[in-house]
Amino acid sequence: MSAAMSKISTTVRSTLQMAGLRATFRLGSWFDAAATVRRAGDLFCTPFASSRSRAAQTPSADAVEDSFELDGHRIHTYVWGDPQTQPYVLLAHGWSSHATRFLPWIGRLRGADYAVVAFDQPAHGLSTGNRSNLLEFANTLQAVANRFGPAAALIGHSLGGAAVATALARGLPAERAVLIAPAADPVDAAMRFAGFVGLPQRLGRRMIAAFEAHIGFSFDAFQAHFNAPRIAHPALIVHDVEDREVPWAEGERYARFWPDSRLLSTQGLGHNRIAQDEGVIAAALRFLRGEAVGERVVSTPNLPFGIA
Repeated sequence: MSAAMSKISTTVRSTLQMAGLRATFRLGSWFDAAATVRRAGDLFCTPFASSRSRAAQTPSADAVEDSFELDGHRIHTYVWGDPQTQPYVLLAHGWSSHATRFLPWIGRLRGADYAVVAFDQPAHGLSTGNRSNLLEFANTLQAVANRFGPAAALIGHSLGGAAVATALARGLPAERAVLIAPAADPVDAAMRFAGFVGLPQRLGRRMIAAFEAHIGFSFDAFQAHFNAPRIAHPALIVHDVEDREVPWAEGERYARFWPDSRLLSTQGLGHNRIAQDEGVIAAALRFLRGEAVGERVVSTPNLPFGIA
């Protein structure tokens, strides 16, 4: 089979599987709403299996690899340089991703005299587990930081960006932060997921309530407009205006409510390529050197948002 035919075949199978999944959730919402909500919640918290296969296939570029126990999971870590003697940057990957997705950053950060620490979140990459969530992302980030000491900078992509903001709002020490395509609104994320799998909105709201009861926190505890104002560290928010997974408005929300932050908007990079783009990496390094990058977003009662 040619590569083109193989790609078409894979696309057709994926489309049929997605149609079947949506049909299952629509029918389940009528015949067994409680079980359907539970199944949707499980699926919402389960990363794609490709996180593990891609991590296993990606070289670690001479990282020193290790692992440690955390809440019943083995968390896999990667270290480049010596975080004990050099300022280090702590990298936080996004949902269904893995630490070595950041490989394009390593050489540039090492060339700027930083050590680098990365890790696979629970149920991702080479770490153990089957499911995860934003609270666990933030707690694991905190645990890794506790092992290596205060970081010179935190860099997080997507849900990893939300985890960085959550941890900083809870007191995690770091000099600077870079959030790339950060998720700002867990309620909207859950409802987008519900719509994607064909779960009616009324059951999407029940899924959120069940999830909140399980973790013991309201989703409001993770909203960007509640957490960002509590963070005193400088931040660079990078978001693509054509991001179809996490809307640009969520990055703008972080920049609007984060007192010492700037927003760098890109176009044409989408949600994933932005995390490996050379221009984004270069801009982040300028920010880490203390340069002004991006624009200052301001907000007043009479002005929803604007550029200073």
